[in-house]
Amino acid sequence: MKKFIAYCGLDCETCEARIATITNDNALRQKVSILWSELNHTVITPEMINCVGCRIDGPKTPYCESLCPIRKCAEGKKLETCGDCREMSSCKELEALIKNNAEAMNNLKNMKL
Repeated sequence: MKKFIAYCGLDCETCEARIATITNDNALRQKVSILWSELNHTVITPEMINCVGCRIDGPKTPYCESLCPIRKCAEGKKLETCGDCREMSSCKELEALIKNNAEAMNNLKNMKL
């Protein structure tokens, strides 16, 4: 499972975008695109819902591929995850994500075990 933990600690294995991609489920892509469009106040089309995981070679959603500041930072620092960063506890980007998903922090801590 560790390879499915994103740089930020989210579990890509349970992400509906990944599930839609690996099962080629267009109905799920449609559902995710509607939800994410509403949550992010932007247009996200079903065609954008193709991702196999943040740290895994293969397709990524446009956000994950090129817009996610956490992924950009971790890749720039050549970290396996944010759990390897000395600045993790003071990172504002990570703090905003953890505020909405406490499991992500637990995943980052468990990556060290």
